[in-house]
Amino acid sequence: MVKDSKKLREFEKNFQISQPVNIEQNFKIVEGLYREAVSLGIFPLKDPLDGIENDIKLARVINSV
Repeated sequence: MVKDSKKLREFEKNFQISQPVNIEQNFKIVEGLYREAVSLGIFPLKDPLDGIENDIKLARVINSV
């Protein structure tokens, strides 16, 4: 449990600054996640528009804030 959120934000900021972006590693992670999704049968989507109404409602709520 975080007791001092200010210290946590400071730690996260310093950690992000100290870690250089490795685009190659990031692409490998995304590729691995995609392959896992395919192996689980999540991709390719059978009906890409399935549930679009819920996504639109959620986007409207989020964008109105």
